[in-house]
Amino acid sequence: MEIIMYVVPAQTGKLAVVTGANSGTGKEATKRLAAAGARVVMAVRTVAKGEAARAEILAEYPDAQLEVRRIDLADLASVHEFSDGLIADEPHLDLLVNNAGVMMPPRRMTTVDGFELQFGSNYLGPFALTLRLLPLVLAAPAPRIATMSSGAANVGRIQFDDLQWERRRYRAVGTYAQSKLANLIFSTHLAQVAADRGWNLLSVGAHPGFTRTNLQTAGASLGRDKPSLVSRLGYRFNPLPTQGVETGTEPLLFAATDPSVKSGEYYGPAGFGGLVGPTKLVKPTGRALDPAANARLWSESERLTGVSLPAHIS
Repeated sequence: MEIIMYVVPAQTGKLAVVTGANSGTGKEATKRLAAAGARVVMAVRTVAKGEAARAEILAEYPDAQLEVRRIDLADLASVHEFSDGLIADEPHLDLLVNNAGVMMPPRRMTTVDGFELQFGSNYLGPFALTLRLLPLVLAAPAPRIATMSSGAANVGRIQFDDLQWERRRYRAVGTYAQSKLANLIFSTHLAQVAADRGWNLLSVGAHPGFTRTNLQTAGASLGRDKPSLVSRLGYRFNPLPTQGVETGTEPLLFAATDPSVKSGEYYGPAGFGGLVGPTKLVKPTGRALDPAANARLWSESERLTGVSLPAHIS
């Protein structure tokens, strides 16, 4: 059966930032945004890997406008340095794609700032980055923020009494699901904040279904001296349907670029169990739609990161 790929609308003249742009969905999103004419800042933790990905994309699209900049979302000082640098260099930012993430390390690990690694890297880092870049984003004529969640958000719970999983027994799946539910809540609540304040901003969520990237295998080896069994076996014995990164990135690209998208919406695969297939508008879990809980998470995130909505934007 022929797979019809999503065609990214023309992005000529637009500036985009894509986190985690050196591999997986981040690299695919970067490539297709650049191919459509966007100038893309590849925000990566390891510059050498970012430069290698940039070279790969340029080999296919020689006219691509790509710049590699370092950011470590597990280090708030790095987030601040990246955002300050971008604000100093650019008049506006048309598109922020919060894509980077870490998935299910086998034991509890922490960020530079002492947060549980998945909650810190997947959620608190992007939260701080987004709020620090908001003045730059809102200076664009038609700004958009696309945030990657996961199907795991459907089983997630925000453990307000123990967000960092310090008192309860660490569970890799539980902590990952909490972080991705937090991503979805953030995207939803940011859309409401934008509406309440009259901002011309689209905040849109997406999830990739079960896409074959290095996220699952790399996460399983974090903190180990040698690759885990999951890393070595990869997807070989997986019974569930999976899809390639080209298709798996399309919900994120749709959320980031399609003119039909409305703020607060959420996109994912239309096929079996939401794991594979073409992009469709999907219904978020009810746990992402509780205004009081969403506002509580936002407030707690401001406290933890020390980053709030800039006072000079109303």
